[in-house]
Amino acid sequence: MKSVVVLLCVFTVTLGATLNEPYIPIISQDTDVSFDGSYRSAFETANGIKSQEEGFLKNAGNKDAEAEEVHGAVSYTSPEGIPIQLAYTANENGFQPQGAHLPVAPIDTNTPPPIPPAILRSLEYIAAHPEPQEPLRRL
Repeated sequence: MKSVVVLLCVFTVTLGATLNEPYIPIISQDTDVSFDGSYRSAFETANGIKSQEEGFLKNAGNKDAEAEEVHGAVSYTSPEGIPIQLAYTANENGFQPQGAHLPVAPIDTNTPPPIPPAILRSLEYIAAHPEPQEPLRRL
């Protein structure tokens, strides 16, 4: 009997949590899966989220060279109102995203990137105000 009451309480809390979130309908959805394992999938929601992806098996039948290849793209608006567009490829070389919002590594790997001003000020403060050192005590 106690387990039924606990189960009903969990169900009620879960239902209440989902009712507070807005319902966003799917405007379009398309999926195609082929017998060879390749696929295409795409959808668009009413709040502007768009996603499309396709994948296939490269070098099918050659166990030493088989690899799944996936290409896709996602677009949406961030909570700050910035349009985000992400394209990606995933294959034997890993996940490779591309998008203007992603950080870019420095071109010159021999020169480190500049230290941000706030961190530079904190390092200067630490250097000017060292903590007193206590001598080590032997146990």
